[in-house]
Amino acid sequence: MTRRTRRTLFVVAAILAVLALAVFLRSKAPPEAARLLPEADGVLYVNLRPVHSFIKKDLKASPRDPDYQAFVDATGIDWEKDLDEAAIALHRMPDASGPNGPVAYSMVLEGKITGPKLRQWLETNAAQRETYGGKTVYSIPSDGRTLRVCQIGYDMVATSNYPTPEMIHSMIDRHRTAALPFAGSSLLEQYYSEVPLLALAWGVGKIGAPFNQSGAVSVLGWQLPLQADSTYIASVAPELSLAGMLRLRLVEIAPSEDAAEQQAASLGTLVNLARDVTGLLSTTQSANGGLKELLKTAQVTRKRDRVVVTATLATSALSQFAADERSNNGTGSQAAPATR
Repeated sequence: MTRRTRRTLFVVAAILAVLALAVFLRSKAPPEAARLLPEADGVLYVNLRPVHSFIKKDLKASPRDPDYQAFVDATGIDWEKDLDEAAIALHRMPDASGPNGPVAYSMVLEGKITGPKLRQWLETNAAQRETYGGKTVYSIPSDGRTLRVCQIGYDMVATSNYPTPEMIHSMIDRHRTAALPFAGSSLLEQYYSEVPLLALAWGVGKIGAPFNQSGAVSVLGWQLPLQADSTYIASVAPELSLAGMLRLRLVEIAPSEDAAEQQAASLGTLVNLARDVTGLLSTTQSANGGLKELLKTAQVTRKRDRVVVTATLATSALSQFAADERSNNGTGSQAAPATR
């Protein structure tokens, strides 16, 4: 083997090693849409590509709100069909009763959602425009707040209703360094490694921001035994050992092991109570059947300062849940998340 051949083989091997390292690092990194989000109190992400296949495509379309239908007609964008990924950052507002409410959001949306028709719609409906980082930011009035929207890529839209433009500016800045696998907010840097591989949807952070009421976490009027200031890591991922099943997982990082033990006991009691209550429900509605199956598999465990709740759900249940929701919501309306 000549010296030139050895040198060529060494260069090829080095390039392959670098590519392999890059692929490995990217596999461990958050999705690009999530990496573009600014600093926040909580981050939510959902990959809708597999979900589209779970939910039957022949479901009867629900009636649309006239304003949403006008948006679809003007832009050609139907969020239900064209949105592939969504990453959302939640920002706690200092005054929950103020004009901006308890929480503001910033979002990065990816899919077949950009183009000249959307740009024209934004130009028509924007009250103000600004150029930042070579991108046009449109400011649209929305329910007493300002929604800023920017097409940051050929298939990406960034939007934020934060009171100032710093969040939309941050997403534009992050888009320039999107190729770096570990770019992203400090929240993702600290907790994303605990999100299960192949998760279709996940969230990290403090859920108290939108649901905290007088120090308690309440959802739909129900007070849950969850600490408003605890950090949570929630995820939905394929159950690799069971085909056609999803694994739901919620991890609470408690301030101490004693607190975690108390939380585990409280959540265990809540799960058992929910099982008893749903056992009395009629099985004629598929939603009830799905909820029963979900609670039947629910388990609460504790490891040091972490409380873990797991359960499994059949992917077929998603189609039935969607069908039930559409049949129950005869006047269903869809909103344009990036443009309201």
